[in-house]
Amino acid sequence: MNRLFTDGGCLDVAIDHGVCNEPSFLVGLEDMEGVVTTLIGAKPDAIQMAYGQADLLQRHSAKDKPALVMRIDMGNPYNSERHRVMWSMLQNHEEPIIGALEMDAACVVVNLFMLPGEPELFRQCVENISRVRASCSKYGMPLMIEPLVMLPNEVRGGYQVDGDAEKIVTLVRLASEMGADIIKADPTDDAEEFHRVVEAARVPVLVRGGGKEDLESVLARSAALMAQGASGLVYGRNIYQHESPNAVVDALMAIVHRGASGGEAWEIYNGG
Repeated sequence: MNRLFTDGGCLDVAIDHGVCNEPSFLVGLEDMEGVVTTLIGAKPDAIQMAYGQADLLQRHSAKDKPALVMRIDMGNPYNSERHRVMWSMLQNHEEPIIGALEMDAACVVVNLFMLPGEPELFRQCVENISRVRASCSKYGMPLMIEPLVMLPNEVRGGYQVDGDAEKIVTLVRLASEMGADIIKADPTDDAEEFHRVVEAARVPVLVRGGGKEDLESVLARSAALMAQGASGLVYGRNIYQHESPNAVVDALMAIVHRGASGGEAWEIYNGG
């Protein structure tokens, strides 16, 4: 946990999107070696990757490189077309965290999907988490659970985030009850309600970024959520699809570690 959290905060840059099997997520990730090299230079606290790309981070010899957060599950809820069968499964069913141990990960992350009308998908996620929790306890590996409350596919396509605070708080509480060491949660529609998510978790909460948006708005929202008690951020497309990932990381690190406001972070991004 100390490799992830500096002074209680963590910026985790997620680039594990290849396991989602969604072409739009790969824009900006075509050259993974170049992306990882750039992010190592930007110095976030952690980089979130899947097993098949983690060597690009761990073969770097720098002692102060970002910690590895390893994605160990995959599923099919992110595509614009609704699938006949929705599923989520561990990449290694028998030894769920063996790859994370091999790659010296500081943490593993698994999904807890809550999709309308998909109780079997939810059951699969609960089973996955149960297996992983047992494995993490055996080997002393921190477990990050990612509770995802999503809107019906027909509303926006690709099962976009449902920001209803009541639903998020309830699913986060379940993640906490299942033994999460860290929770990666979606922001509530009203940032002022996010403290309820933090209170339900009883463990550090990192805010999930979602799709790429206007950066100035992202920074303002990030600062507001941190002010509600979040311990950090997990952002992907708002960093790796940006023309200047280093500058975005600098701005977000100022919010996470120095309590910068959205306006101050925007100035930092612009070189102020």
